[in-house]
Amino acid sequence: MLDIKKIIENKKLYSEGLLNRGYDVSNLDEIISLSDSRSTLITEGDKKRAQRNEISKTIGNEKRKPTDEETSFIKNLSEELKNIDNDLSRINDNLRAIMLEIPNLPHDSVPVGKDDSANIEIDIRGSLKDEDYIIPHWDIGPEKDILDLEAGANISGARFFVLKEKGARLHRALMNWMVDTHTDEFGYSEIDPPYLVKEETMIGSGNLPKFKDNLYRDEETDLWLIPTAEVSLNALHQGKIISPEMLPLSYVARTPSFRKEHTSAGRDIRGIKRVHQFFKVEMFKFVEPENSMQDLDKMIEHARTLCDRLGLASKLIQLSTGDIGFQSGITFDIEVWAAGSKEWLEVSSISNCFDFQTRRNNTRYKQTQSSPTSFPHTLNGSGLALPRIWVAIIENGQQPDGSIVIPEVLVPYTGFETI
Repeated sequence: MLDIKKIIENKKLYSEGLLNRGYDVSNLDEIISLSDSRSTLITEGDKKRAQRNEISKTIGNEKRKPTDEETSFIKNLSEELKNIDNDLSRINDNLRAIMLEIPNLPHDSVPVGKDDSANIEIDIRGSLKDEDYIIPHWDIGPEKDILDLEAGANISGARFFVLKEKGARLHRALMNWMVDTHTDEFGYSEIDPPYLVKEETMIGSGNLPKFKDNLYRDEETDLWLIPTAEVSLNALHQGKIISPEMLPLSYVARTPSFRKEHTSAGRDIRGIKRVHQFFKVEMFKFVEPENSMQDLDKMIEHARTLCDRLGLASKLIQLSTGDIGFQSGITFDIEVWAAGSKEWLEVSSISNCFDFQTRRNNTRYKQTQSSPTSFPHTLNGSGLALPRIWVAIIENGQQPDGSIVIPEVLVPYTGFETI
């Protein structure tokens, strides 16, 4: 959530930034008008409360009963205050509803553009494999009996899959290795959070109300299945004050993710590149504002280091204003080369959300015990996303004899070197 005070103080800046995202800024005037009305009502209410308190104080000091005139006046004041409170409540509800629909302001360094055509490729690390004998995972997987697309469809429908034998073990090994690397080397604390969350938790992360149609929900309990562990990790301190000297807080979690994928109809329909249920290792940080861009660079390097160690060529892309996520202020995607599918697959999207999420769920921190509370910045990113990393390993690891070589770093976790 953006800061209303900053919108009022610099409407031009916010209008330009949000327009660059393709957002209709017409409601910024409504925000300012509602905020002005709220200020007027608060001032009026304070005056009336002061009047009521003064009369009550006078009566108390004189140790007498109020006159009929005073009783009538106090009664009228109370009624007027009740109406003011009702109007304030309505205005606050309207303001919150509008503010929850407004995306984050893009950072100054984000390239301006309407869509992904304005994204900027930063660099490519590693070499791309392109041998003729390499075939897509949707062919080699069933051939090796490690991937069963038909069973997934029979059990649950389109965009579901079943991993078997060494395929399932490789999948589990990847997650364990990634979490161990993040915790043992990169300094993240492992979290095992709930996969079902309350509506307010979804609102706090920025997934509601914007992405309601793409989320799974249990209506009886009003709990929502997380589309990413970012949702749960962002809520670890919601409504609380983080104590001095605790930041930065670095968390990592391995959870399933659930997405309806309504917006991707007709895209990535072959294989398991875009599915309704998948596992992901998620990095998440709460940091002091002055350090958040440096921490963003560190998080990017952590994700790319995993790609390097798996022997995968990786591409770093900065997303444009028209392609960054709703809650993001700046985002970099990491893609890996899949030699069988012959395409780049996004395996990590790393974002700095600044104080957008912490304002939504009222997560604050103190620099010192005596300092006022502030909103920390949040960063999130996949480290890394499955099953696309699984796909890249299965495709890039293929050998001329038909075997699949497992990256060396995973062998202690899989217990085998080839499939």
